[in-house]
Amino acid sequence: MQETEVKFYVRDLNRLKMHLEGLGARRIQGRVLERNLRFDLPDDRFHSEGRVLRLRQDTATRLTYKSASKKEDGILSREEIEFVVEDFEKAKQFLEALGYQRLVYYEKYRTTYDLHETHMMLDELPYGSFIEIEGETVEAIRRMAGELHLNWATAVGTSYLALFERARKALKFSFQELSFANFTGMEVNAADLGVQAADR
Repeated sequence: MQETEVKFYVRDLNRLKMHLEGLGARRIQGRVLERNLRFDLPDDRFHSEGRVLRLRQDTATRLTYKSASKKEDGILSREEIEFVVEDFEKAKQFLEALGYQRLVYYEKYRTTYDLHETHMMLDELPYGSFIEIEGETVEAIRRMAGELHLNWATAVGTSYLALFERARKALKFSFQELSFANFTGMEVNAADLGVQAADR
């Protein structure tokens, strides 16, 4: 598979959700908590090359590989291979037995909509809210962003984990896991993440 998507930081996720529903978007996955583990080889090869090996648990357990991404005009494109596995813990043990090491753990809530040949993922991270728009063509993605009145110039061209590292430097926290528990009582703003809000 080829993953083609763009990501935006937003102030008001609920208003964006209502806008989507007003446009006739179909909710294909209700709000669900995702637990993610990223793995790498001992020499950090995947991280340094921009590749991803991820084990995710939400409504199912999925193992995902992503190649290094290409970025053009704010849109990220990369090869993605994903399939369902039976057991999260056994899959984790399997990867570790092959020599992969846990890189980081992170959480998010995600709600997914479908409209005009695009998928919209409304993501709640411990440090803020985002929308990802994924589609088969750049034109479809840009058109959808326009319908949602998102400022294209504010597209976020990096990963959620890279944003986590920015927040860590800005706020000088020492914890390693991107969990809601770790961010309890902490205020994180757009400047801490090095982003701008796309919603007006």
